[in-house]
Amino acid sequence: MAVNMDMNVLIVDDYKTMLRIVNNLLKQLGFKNVYEATDGGMALGMLREKDYGLVISDWNMEPMTGLQLLKEVRADAKLKATPFIMVTAESKTENVVAAKQAGVNNYIVKPFNAETLKSKIVTVLGQF
Repeated sequence: MAVNMDMNVLIVDDYKTMLRIVNNLLKQLGFKNVYEATDGGMALGMLREKDYGLVISDWNMEPMTGLQLLKEVRADAKLKATPFIMVTAESKTENVVAAKQAGVNNYIVKPFNAETLKSKIVTVLGQF
């Protein structure tokens, strides 16, 4: 099944430079509707107001971490099926395990490029 490039994609990161980088990579890949949130609480509010086809969230954020956001999304009946990719600077096994147990669809370790991002999105959503 082809990926709908018009779907809404939400990037969550408390670091503005990272938001800009991921936003630019998604636009290069052809996604048209990219939204940004600077923390998990803001992201949760946005997710409850609009349908998103994909969430790409940083792990290390305050006050709500990406893992906490993932758990909130998975606990919400309306949001629980939303594809979720976690981004982190740490590749610790226990983090990967915790994210998997919480229901993450995929995991990206920084730094990464457009090709890595695309391959992770393809794994989660299918070819585009």
